Amino acid sequence: MNAVDQKIEEIGIVPVIKLNHPERDAAPLAKALCAGDVPVAEVTFRAAGAEQAIRLMKEACPQMLVGAGTVLTEAQVDAALSAGAEFIVTPGFDGGLVAYCQKKGVPVYPGCTTPTDYHAALKYGLEVLKFFPAEQSGGLQKIKAMSAPFSMFRVMPTGGISLQNLKEYLSCPVIIACGGSYMVTERLIEAQSWEEITCLCKESRRLVKEARG
Repeated sequence: MNAVDQKIEEIGIVPVIKLNHPERDAAPLAKALCAGDVPVAEVTFRAAGAEQAIRLMKEACPQMLVGAGTVLTEAQVDAALSAGAEFIVTPGFDGGLVAYCQKKGVPVYPGCTTPTDYHAALKYGLEVLKFFPAEQSGGLQKIKAMSAPFSMFRVMPTGGISLQNLKEYLSCPVIIACGGSYMVTERLIEAQSWEEITCLCKESRRLVKEARG
């Protein structure tokens, strides 16, 4: 695994963030995540201004690992990298986009949930895949089943992850980390509930450590 993979595995949980007001919320959110011992973020391109959010989070907390999510095009890859993104997450498997990220030298985690997806990923030399949407695609049982023929992959399930099932997921050695939005919901961000976000991050980290003994 590369250095980004290793840092993600060490933290164990990756907040998946949609910011509607990056100029207002990016910096305090970054500080809240770091205060909760979760210095990582996947900022999705589902909201306008994602590149601004990435840049502001990195400026506020340079030690953070900040990446871009819901990346669908090469133009979005370029925008994310220009803003300082250190990894790219795509919702599905697009071989051309994976190859573009590899050409740019940035780690990419494509969404994969089927044997066909996994087999395609194998051809690109990938080691870590995003399993999305996790719960809706069969959850932990399917992840374990898929690891039998594809034992070379580690996965990062995202979609339906919560404090209630985080520990169960992370107890599976195939899983490098879990992506989740429960600690960065739109309600929490719009209310600027930074202390609550920090508390949810701390609880997440406690569960990560319990799951891994």
